[in-house]
Amino acid sequence: MADTTPQEGAMAVGDGIRTLPFPTELAVGGVGMRIGRMGADRGWRADIPLDRVHRIDFHVVLLFTEGPVRHMVDFTEYEAAAGDLLWIRPGQVHRFSRECVYRGTVLTMQPGFLPRATVEATGLYRYDLPPLLHPGPAQLEALGAALEQLRREYEDTTTLPPSLHAAVLRHELTAFLLRLAHLAASSAPGSRQQSDNTFTLFRDAVEQGFATNHSVSAYADALGYSRRTLVRAVRAATGETPKGFIDKRVVLEAKRLLAHTELPIGRVGAAVGFPDAANFSKFFQLHTGRTPVAFRAELR
Repeated sequence: MADTTPQEGAMAVGDGIRTLPFPTELAVGGVGMRIGRMGADRGWRADIPLDRVHRIDFHVVLLFTEGPVRHMVDFTEYEAAAGDLLWIRPGQVHRFSRECVYRGTVLTMQPGFLPRATVEATGLYRYDLPPLLHPGPAQLEALGAALEQLRREYEDTTTLPPSLHAAVLRHELTAFLLRLAHLAASSAPGSRQQSDNTFTLFRDAVEQGFATNHSVSAYADALGYSRRTLVRAVRAATGETPKGFIDKRVVLEAKRLLAHTELPIGRVGAAVGFPDAANFSKFFQLHTGRTPVAFRAELR
């Protein structure tokens, strides 16, 4: 369970979940990214144990050279082997293993380090995609080479002036992320090529509005689509219905708040769009098989 006492430099969210900011002071030249070898002495902050659940406001990509490694991301335990990548996005609740078994390369980056067009092209906020990726031999070789080139550029602070150094890093990072995004999109269950951005707009709208809006028709109207068009787009992209997609996002946030905050059940329900605590309990039990009280008790 997370330490519910906020510490300096960590933002308290929801009366308990701490969101750790990007450690700019540890980055070479203060740029919005950091890359290096994994190890026991590398963390976001020395005074916060990373084997406790926490959030971060930046992206983390781990390329493992040894395994297996177990890592929890949003209540799912993932086991990574050598050659696997783990992509953790801002806001996701996660926890490192207690054992110091992390070996490989770790890349961290602030979302604002890259221009918006690159953010969209690389799917930095595709929370619907799986965090654990299993590249094939050719993909792994290309990703590893791109990451190693990025590391060399990151550590070379003498060849170029700071502004050009940062510009080169953005280009190298974009090249790596485009390869990574292609792997992530092709790894999604039932992934299909999308001919338009209908699902992207819906996904972004749900991320902004799930706490108050659970209506498929309301999202369709707001986006200017018919309900049928939205159903087709979401099913093509995810294999599920728009309602199922919304409900999964609501359940995830409810789990986060139940597990990592001390909010009363009624306030948790209200935070995800259920003013009535009884309705929230019914909804949560329908989707998880447990009451909110039972789910919280299992984790304490």
